[in-house]
Parts: sequence; C-alpha cells; structure tokens
Amino acid sequence: MDIPAADAGGPTPEDSLTPVQRETLDRLAARREDRPVFPDGLRDELRAALEADVAGPLTALPDGETLFVSKHALATVHACEARWHADHLDRGFEASPAVVQGAVAHKAIELTLNRRAPATPGELVDTAIDRLAGSDRWMSDWLRDCDEDDRAEVRAAAVARVTSFADVWPPLKPAWRPVTEQSLRAELGKGRVILSGRVDLSLGKADGMRAGKVVVDFKTGAFALHHLDDLRFYALVETLRTGVPPRALATSYLDSGRLHVEAVTEALLDATAARTADGVSRMIGILHAGDEATRRPSGACRWCRVRATCPPGLAHVADLDAGFDLDR
Repeated sequence: MDIPAADAGGPTPEDSLTPVQRETLDRLAARREDRPVFPDGLRDELRAALEADVAGPLTALPDGETLFVSKHALATVHACEARWHADHLDRGFEASPAVVQGAVAHKAIELTLNRRAPATPGELVDTAIDRLAGSDRWMSDWLRDCDEDDRAEVRAAAVARVTSFADVWPPLKPAWRPVTEQSLRAELGKGRVILSGRVDLSLGKADGMRAGKVVVDFKTGAFALHHLDDLRFYALVETLRTGVPPRALATSYLDSGRLHVEAVTEALLDATAARTADGVSRMIGILHAGDEATRRPSGACRWCRVRATCPPGLAHVADLDAGFDLDR
C-alpha cells in the first residue's frame, strides 16, 4: 500500500474522512523508500529451517496422511494441547448464528470493496446472505433452512459489523489493490504438512524484494495476544508462498476503532517459523507418537469440550467463579 504522505487520501477530500478513518489511513501509509527490502534467499532459508525442525516428527506421520495446520490450530495447541486434541478428534462442525454472522459480514465487506454503486450496510448484508445461501459454502444449508429468528439475528449482527467497518475504514482506492478473503497455502515435507489460512483483507503488492503488502485481520471484542500470532503466521505463509514478506500486519478492532500495526522483520519470521515447527511437532507427536497432551488451564476452559473430564480445567473454572482470575 504505497500512499504518498502528502496525498494519502487520493481523490477523497480530507474533510470527508472521520478522525478514525484518517488515523487508519495514516497508520498504513508508507512511501516506497520507507518500505523494507528483504534478501532474495529468505524464503529458502525459512523453508529449510522449518523442514529441518519437523523432519524427525514427520517420520511418525503415517504414509498417505496429511496434516493441515491453520492459525486456529496453532493457537490452540500452544494454549492447551488437550483442548486441541479434543477439537481435532471431533471435527464435526455445527453452524449457528454466532458463527454464520462472521461469514456473512466478511462477504458483505467484500461486496463493499468491489461494488461500483453505493449501497447501505443492510443492502450489502442481504445480498451477502442470498449469495452465500445459493453457494456451496459450509453455511449454505443453514442459511437456507434456518428459521426467521435465527436469520434476523445473523442479519442484525452482520449489519452492525459492516457498519463498524465503514465507520473505521476510509474508502479504499483500486490502486491500493484491496483483496478480501484471499487464501494462502504453503507445503512442507513434500506436501505432508500444509499451512493454510484465509486473509480478511490485503492491501498493496511487492516490488521485487521490496515489501509492499499489508495483511489485515478484522476482530470484534478486545485485544488478545494470539491475534498477533495469527497474523505472524499469515506473514510466514505469504513469504513461503511468494518469497516476499508482507510489509506490515494490522489487526483492526471494529468495535473500538483501534488499529494495531506491526512491521514484519526477518527476526519476526524466524520466531514464527520456530513456533510453527514446534506446533506441528507437538500435533504429530500427540496424534501418532503416543505423546501425552499437556493441559494448560485458562479462561477458555469455560467452553472446552473436555472440561468435564479435566481436573485442572474444572479447578480453574471454580477459581474463576470464586473470583480468582488466574489469567491476570
């Protein structure tokens, strides 16, 4: 996203932007000469380090089996291996208003960025619901068959999220190359481990080895440390995929208008590669090498599917209910 500081708003008059929109634009702007240039061999070095770290654990992965690794899986296995293991074994997915509303909002934001004619958040959400209901996505059956109350709940929440997006983000110029819901994928160990994700929004592009892309994740609610790790994982996968890291990572908290921006460096990518390799190794060890899954109690114990059979989790929730917040 190469925005000259003196013309950051492009054709959009400065006085038409709210203070938070102006701040969002200013935080993401960068002149070409200020963007980092990475070494040509960075992708090969990262891949070599990752594959060396997982080579031993991969010997336990059965022939013909592939391990799929997402940002959520990595965050879960590093937080509590027992919870990750339970989630991995029970892969059944049940759609609900709380889950579907996020997908609808993301689709509506995609329409916002790509429509030539303006539309209200409600109109965009209605179009998004109709498009998703007629697609083959995971939530299509639910959208077609849900009752009117559930549909209204999804619509209301999605409209609120799209409205928050419009409040926080300025109109995005086509020259900034905005792309929504972009899939990322990188393979390790001759395709036996697949790192994958879907980016909410990306802006800009690389120029040779000069970084230019900004990767954005939209969040509701409050800041959490794993939000940083999520975007760093995307930066790693993007580097393995294209050879050039993103310039910056941005988490946009739509409820508060806060934007957290982090520059991408070689040190950040090295640390993320080590974290990813460790997570992959633990996943394979637990699934195929007989390693015991470590239990790490946290606030997530409240909705963990194995809490009833987890003494540390039960004790932690009891402490929380008694007023002792051990996560602080």
